[in-house]
Amino acid sequence: MEIFMLMAVGITASVALMINKKREPLHLSFAALCVAITFHKGGTFFNQFFPHAAWRLIELLGLVAIPTLAIHFSRDLFPGQTLVKKRDIRTTALFALGLAALLFTPLGRWPHIVSLIYFYADAALLFCYLSLILHARKKAAGAEKKRLVYLIIACTAAIATYTLPPLFNLIIAGMLYFILIMIVHPHLTELHDLMTRALVILIVALFTTVLFYLVIGFFSPGPAPPFLLVFMVSFLIMIAVGPFQVVLKRLFTRLAPEIKDVFTSPFDLDEKLEREKALLLEKMAPVFAHEIRNPLGSIKGAAQILRSEAVSEEQQNLLDVITQEVNRLNRVVSQFLDYARPYSPELRPRPINAVIEKALALIEANSLAAGIDIHWELHPHLPLVPMDQEQIHQVILNIAINAVEAMPEGGTLTVRTSRIESDTGDAVGITIRDTGAGMPRETLKQIFTPFFTTKERGVGLGLAVCERIIRGHGGKIRVKSIPGKGTIFYIRLETVR
Repeated sequence: MEIFMLMAVGITASVALMINKKREPLHLSFAALCVAITFHKGGTFFNQFFPHAAWRLIELLGLVAIPTLAIHFSRDLFPGQTLVKKRDIRTTALFALGLAALLFTPLGRWPHIVSLIYFYADAALLFCYLSLILHARKKAAGAEKKRLVYLIIACTAAIATYTLPPLFNLIIAGMLYFILIMIVHPHLTELHDLMTRALVILIVALFTTVLFYLVIGFFSPGPAPPFLLVFMVSFLIMIAVGPFQVVLKRLFTRLAPEIKDVFTSPFDLDEKLEREKALLLEKMAPVFAHEIRNPLGSIKGAAQILRSEAVSEEQQNLLDVITQEVNRLNRVVSQFLDYARPYSPELRPRPINAVIEKALALIEANSLAAGIDIHWELHPHLPLVPMDQEQIHQVILNIAINAVEAMPEGGTLTVRTSRIESDTGDAVGITIRDTGAGMPRETLKQIFTPFFTTKERGVGLGLAVCERIIRGHGGKIRVKSIPGKGTIFYIRLETVR
């Protein structure tokens, strides 16, 4: 059964990569390697049940192709490595063609030909393993090196179980699926990210297996199939359903292009609708802002001209009100554009303390900060943070202004920076604390919701924009508040690795 498992994972991985729209060279080389493994294990599997020379030939041809394709994949996976050369691909390809040709001649019946092919395949794969280790040693510490270390651990486990075929086949199947996730989702840099995706599939497969046994036990008095068999079939269905669905979707799209959401889960329709609404908002916002700002500009200009000609103080005050309200509406339109437009931050390593000092200097110069004690507690030795300086400045300024406005009777605004060290990498922490009235739990739940505000003349987009900016930087923002004691905003930003 474990041979069938490995064969099925190989088929699934190759199909998933072949139907991928990107079809990068790395994807294609791994797909070809999976096809060769599928032929090798498929020949072994079917030869057990339907003994025939053809199955034995397919098994050996697949094995002969594996070394060349493994070396090709190694070069694509480690573009900076120096051990594996292009000539190694050509050399192994010529040697493989020679061995394949021998299988169709009387020499193919030579008793030691199979041992020769296995020795050739083992030597080539060991060569790839050594190149992986050497490449990982030369790599600087970071996400890429971590991924290589995870792959080395998987390969080492496979080598350690080489003499235990059942366990060896299961480990190879797991390694193929691990590599598939690693190259299809390069943004998943941590082991727990990669393993979580696999764990979700395992949990669903286990749930399906248990459900199957409950149904069988209720409706069938006969003996049930072995648990391992049912679990493996459930797992294979789980990893194969995605590629199979993509193939069906493309087929049905050609046959019935008017049916758009037939493959969309009912649970995903709301999420799809939200994405479409966001896209519509993104397209509508510039037009909306243009049509509002033009008449606002005319109104403001006319009010300023009339004010210069006004004779009474009452008329001047009324015209000042018009100008102030026009400025306020312009700020509302700007906030709306900030929220609606797509974010593409230009991330460059910057010192976070300098950004915070600039924002706090503006706060201190603001008349709103009268009666507010501003304390800076900035860590002197912080690593650089990859960030868009203007966007992070906007976040700090927005939260700090909100904190000042929450203390109309005076209070203390404290801003701290700290270095956060963890196994997943260093980060920089920012806390912005006020001693204002605080917020109830119901308000905290909606604090980052667009257009939610507790201010009489607020728009409710400032914190929503801040949350989107921090998320766009790969960071996290959260808030705690105690009514009557104040509010604290926590921001975490990853550092340069």
